[in-house]
Amino acid sequence: MTTLLTRCGRAVIVLAAILGSTLPASAEEPVKLEESFRADRVYRVSTRVDLAGSLTPPTEKGKPAPKPVSVKGDSAIDYDERLLTVEEGQVRKTIRLYSRMDFARTLGDRPQDSSLRPAVHRLVVMRQNGTKAPFSPDGPLTWGEIDLARTDVFTPALSGMLPDHAVRLGDRWTVSTDAVRELTDMERIDEGKIECRLEEVAPKDGRRQARVTFAGTVRGSNEDGPNRQQLDGWLLFDMESNHLSYLYLKGVHSLLDQDGKEMGRVEGRYVLSRKADIASQKLGDEALKGVTLEPNAENTLLLYDNPDFGVRFLFPRRWHVAGVHGSQVALDGADGSGLLITLDAPARTPTGEQFLKESRDWLESKKVKVLRAEAARPVTGAAGLEHFALETEAADQKAVMDYYVVHQANGGATLAARLLSADVEVRKEVEGIARGLTITKKIADHK
Repeated sequence: MTTLLTRCGRAVIVLAAILGSTLPASAEEPVKLEESFRADRVYRVSTRVDLAGSLTPPTEKGKPAPKPVSVKGDSAIDYDERLLTVEEGQVRKTIRLYSRMDFARTLGDRPQDSSLRPAVHRLVVMRQNGTKAPFSPDGPLTWGEIDLARTDVFTPALSGMLPDHAVRLGDRWTVSTDAVRELTDMERIDEGKIECRLEEVAPKDGRRQARVTFAGTVRGSNEDGPNRQQLDGWLLFDMESNHLSYLYLKGVHSLLDQDGKEMGRVEGRYVLSRKADIASQKLGDEALKGVTLEPNAENTLLLYDNPDFGVRFLFPRRWHVAGVHGSQVALDGADGSGLLITLDAPARTPTGEQFLKESRDWLESKKVKVLRAEAARPVTGAAGLEHFALETEAADQKAVMDYYVVHQANGGATLAARLLSADVEVRKEVEGIARGLTITKKIADHK
């Protein structure tokens, strides 16, 4: 019996020695969870999101309260990401190669789908002070594509979920404000915090990983207005490659009115998996040779392409599409300038001279003084495009009225821009919009 017990005891000792490295870290053993970023490191990132809830539209004065509208959606994003610029430990610029970027949402009974076009599957993403600015070196992006990239989590910023000092099992710390903003898409955080706790350090899939739980509630605002978000989840930190490798988050997003009352609630789940130091030939030095990785006036242009309306054009980011009404597209500039594009059938589109007379007569009927006029002339190097301009004054405010007339096989268009200054660059932007405008379908003659 003694021999048997002795042999069993020795077996336990041997087994413990073999498995010793697989046991959780001692509570007395501090560990450092720090992701160190370096230029040219490549990650493979995959995220999945699903959400469901309801939103209550605001009540109009004198009308009964509207019924809540159901909302549900999901997204799937897969890409490889190479770090391009790292400053003081912070990632400022990356290039991504997307293999998938799909969003689907149903608001009430209206489905809405959006995705990244294959032609612009490479994106350079710059991030400064919590703001992301993407562009593609392969072609102009639509505003919808920019919004998809902007709302996607910039995963290097999640390093703010890690402690800035060595921690032991059971230790707690607060997530950085920058990381909370990235997780919640809040522009301003008024109150609350997210707190982390180190739960264990143990092998997983053959690698030593730290498991960290997090939870908390924050209140603030973003483009949706005031809101409150409750987050609860956990992450894995790979201690061999020193990177955040996995994150699971369950959240409750409550939209609030000005008095703090809940107007809608959406519950969702976000799952991130991330591998470091992968080989990506398409993001290698040879593949990026000659590729412009710095933003410029050309690669930051936006694409407006409306097949239903029948028009496509490029425009700088300082302008935005303010609305589409009937046969017109309105754009507003950051300085208060405006541009109105009107489509018409070929036979109903005026010549430059005719449009100049119509415009001048209309301005004078509105008591606008015309100080100087540039005659209507063809634009050099742009077939079917004419231009003229009027310098005006009204209510002691001067403006430049810049006009273009487009004649194409599918139809015609007039462009009328009201510019609050005679800035040469702004006038060049309007000319660029006119030069690039294409009427993509036959415009019918509605008499």
